[in-house]
Amino acid sequence: MSDNKKQYTKAELDKMSNDELARLGTELDGVTVAYRKERFPLANDPAEKRAGLAVGTYFALSVVFGLAFIAVYLFWPWEYKHLEEAGMWWHTLYTPMLGVTSGLAIIMLGMGAVKYTKTFVPEEISVQTRHDGPSDEVDSRTLVALLNDSWQTSTLGRRPVIAGLAGAGAVLAGLAVVLPMGGIVKNPWKPKAMGIAGDGTLWTTGWTLVEEGKKVYLGRDNGNIAEEHDGHWSTKGISRLVRMRAEDLDAGSMETVFPLTEEMVNDGDKYDPQRDVYKEHMHSIHGARNSVMLIRLRHEDAQRAVLRAGQEDFHAGDYFAYSKICTHIGCPTSLYEQQTNRILCPCHQSQFDALHYGKPVFGPAARALPQLPIAVDEKGYMYAKGNFAEPVGPAFWERRS
Repeated sequence: MSDNKKQYTKAELDKMSNDELARLGTELDGVTVAYRKERFPLANDPAEKRAGLAVGTYFALSVVFGLAFIAVYLFWPWEYKHLEEAGMWWHTLYTPMLGVTSGLAIIMLGMGAVKYTKTFVPEEISVQTRHDGPSDEVDSRTLVALLNDSWQTSTLGRRPVIAGLAGAGAVLAGLAVVLPMGGIVKNPWKPKAMGIAGDGTLWTTGWTLVEEGKKVYLGRDNGNIAEEHDGHWSTKGISRLVRMRAEDLDAGSMETVFPLTEEMVNDGDKYDPQRDVYKEHMHSIHGARNSVMLIRLRHEDAQRAVLRAGQEDFHAGDYFAYSKICTHIGCPTSLYEQQTNRILCPCHQSQFDALHYGKPVFGPAARALPQLPIAVDEKGYMYAKGNFAEPVGPAFWERRS
């Protein structure tokens, strides 16, 4: 076979038509076309027009659903709404609508492609003998000819409407996959307005509001949800976060707390049944770097705690507050072992010593858990008397400390 290939010069190949090159390619590749039948051998066959309409319909539907996905992604209400707010029902449909429209766009594109292949591409049975070795000039030229032959026999070239719809459907189906990634790509160094979850940068949290002169309490999540009144749901007078008191925590125990500014407080002597602070509380809970582990050490353990240089006054008696975000890759360090006073991350088994300023003692984490400076006010409520001295969470490029 290789000797036969060498008999053809470039000049001889240039003189061959595409059909001749295609036939030569099948021969050189050891391919035998055992059976081949055109789908519509007669011109202007009504069945061909019906098949074209069916295929075009699938591709047109793919275009429609692709455009619908883009419209939903850009214009459908997506911001969080709680049970009392108007538009809550529409908000809950945002994610399902994205899934339905993108899924149907891809499904219709696939069904159109399958329908076209089964309807217009000639029936063919070919057998090829496998052979190894590098490609030469003959292989390269005949491969191009075979591809051209496939395009011509598929008849797609003379069906511009179907080709256009298929191309548009493919582009829009691709956008349905790629477009949501745009919402993920963010500039981690670009600050926004400071809020209860920080300003969007990697080194701020809700606790950073202390630096703006605001009093930020340690809020515990009581799990309250909206209540039904007179046939509708309401969050008025409901506090998801309440201020933490020192006596709320037993010795040797831990509580997860979140930042709670004075403006967000609706408990105790500041309770107002008409106030609605539920949404702000949920934003605090959902803040990516807000969660803090408040640990009350047993008194005898607290006496032998090793304090970090420059942070000797960060604790309040037996109470120590550490960021709950693991310094490895950001998992929640949600396990506290009372007997050993170790904080454990369940993701990759990093362990931190609560008696040694949150220093890592086992696992892949290489940096101590940042400690939040805390105090107790005259009414017995615990608050942050300062911000973290370093960014919380895992290390990142250009980290400021």
